[in-house]
Amino acid sequence: MPAEAKPDATARTSSSPLTERQEARRRRILHASAQLASRGGFDAVQMREVAESSQVALGTLYRYFPSKIHLLVATMQDQLEHMHGTLRKKPPQGETAAERVAETLMRAFRALQREPHLADAMVRALTFADRSVSPEVDQVSRQTTVIILDAMGQADPTPEQLSAVRVIEHTWHSALITWLSGRASIAQVKIDIETVCRLIDLTDPHQEP
Repeated sequence: MPAEAKPDATARTSSSPLTERQEARRRRILHASAQLASRGGFDAVQMREVAESSQVALGTLYRYFPSKIHLLVATMQDQLEHMHGTLRKKPPQGETAAERVAETLMRAFRALQREPHLADAMVRALTFADRSVSPEVDQVSRQTTVIILDAMGQADPTPEQLSAVRVIEHTWHSALITWLSGRASIAQVKIDIETVCRLIDLTDPHQEP
């Protein structure tokens, strides 16, 4: 199904910081998007219903998010940010960086597992995203990177470590897609994530050869 979009997608908000009132409005929009997706998945997120639920004018909604794809990708970034806050309150306990990252990603995965309709809607939006959604997609990637680096305990990663993180991100995203489509079990997802996270130890400059 094609994404619901406003014909004039140029009416986007600027990159300047939002005022407190604008940020509150944006939070309401993202909350409404998540609520609708949780109940009915991708197709349930209709821009008019989001506007009504968040108590903003439809034109205002389009100024924040030019299409449903923009909105759902931003919703995923918001969900990841919330997960990050939860993870920081209870950090992973693995002895190695690889174990901590695997534990972190499985906890994030299980959080999405509890909201399968929402997870499916956000992943479908990422899959459908074109170049116009690049800023929102980049935000999702950056948030995922920060979550992984925090679990590693690495504030100043090497280029090799960043490359490993990118591969881990791709694997985590792919595992989420295969699970949502019914082509992978949770056990298979866990094995794949633990396997790819071993790349971290291989790129650790302090690791014994």
